[in-house]
Amino acid sequence: MSFATPLGILDLVPIPSGATAGDALRNSIDLAQRAERLGYRRYWFAEHHLNPGVAGTSPAVVLALTAAATSTIRLGSGAVQLGHRTALSTVEEFGLIDALHPGRLDLGLGRSGGRPPTGPAAPLPTATPVVDGRAPGGLLIPARFSFESLLGSPRVALQRELLLLPGAVPQDYAEQLDDILALLAGTYRSAEGAEAHAVPGEGADLDVWVLGSSGGASARAAGERGLRFAANYHVSPATVLEAVDGYRAYFQPSDVLDKPYVTVSADVVVAEDDTTAEELATGYGLWVRGIRTAEGAIPYPTPGEARAHTWTEEDRELVRDRVDTRFVGSPARVADQLEQLRAATGADELLVTTITHDHTARVRSYELLAQEWQRRSAG
Repeated sequence: MSFATPLGILDLVPIPSGATAGDALRNSIDLAQRAERLGYRRYWFAEHHLNPGVAGTSPAVVLALTAAATSTIRLGSGAVQLGHRTALSTVEEFGLIDALHPGRLDLGLGRSGGRPPTGPAAPLPTATPVVDGRAPGGLLIPARFSFESLLGSPRVALQRELLLLPGAVPQDYAEQLDDILALLAGTYRSAEGAEAHAVPGEGADLDVWVLGSSGGASARAAGERGLRFAANYHVSPATVLEAVDGYRAYFQPSDVLDKPYVTVSADVVVAEDDTTAEELATGYGLWVRGIRTAEGAIPYPTPGEARAHTWTEEDRELVRDRVDTRFVGSPARVADQLEQLRAATGADELLVTTITHDHTARVRSYELLAQEWQRRSAG
């Protein structure tokens, strides 16, 4: 099975309420096996820490487990958080997996946890026009959400403290990216001219991606190096157009790509009909609330547990952009919305992420979407 516009999956390895991290990992491996049979092009794992409802703390470890249980689907990180890693550790980890599963890995790199860019920010390229909150084709572009309160929270500070060695300072993101590329290519030289060769890692057959939520440092780093770029509609829907437009404006052809290449993520829940899908999606708002209040992602609630929460208007406003931009409904309805996302962003691929409390419903969501997308591709 193949899709005219390829679909991939982004998995946070969510832990449903009443389940364990082991349950979540088994569910994700099972889903990856099914995704392979359904024709999804790639399966990525996110990296999150100190979240009681998310088991995806180490993309490389989960990738190794999943690679051993699958055979053809591309597997990757969405993304490795470089702010608390070195270029060498990243290349060696993925090199280890590639040594046993060559040619199947995507190394997705993100700035999370790193230091902000130095100096004044470059002017952002003009984004695709948005009229009355809609991009051309009707895609909803909500008001921008401020992450300032999250960045200043004690929990985020604690996460940084626990992930970084005492006194450690994250490397500049663009420099770190260059070091990773040089280590993979076998061309790394220190400032004094000393060579370093990562074994395993050097020569690994990896596709390198940069993930970004805006048209700033990440989009620029990906574009100027001619790398693949992944933009986050599901995390920051207000800035997705800025991100893809910025990347394309900065793009320079490379040995990897002669033109820009973009995938864009979206949260989706698909069921046989809209009503069933809406019921399955009931827990999403409460789950996002935990993230947005800096409490961390909670174990994913059942619809009943979510309905028991007493919502304030402040709560609703906190999660409104994420809830309003989730694609929920029948296969036809969700596919229509994904086509809007593709048209507005010019995406070469789409990356979908689905979380429901029930694993069977989650698997079924991906099955229904694959069937509808294939039907449209064939037509």
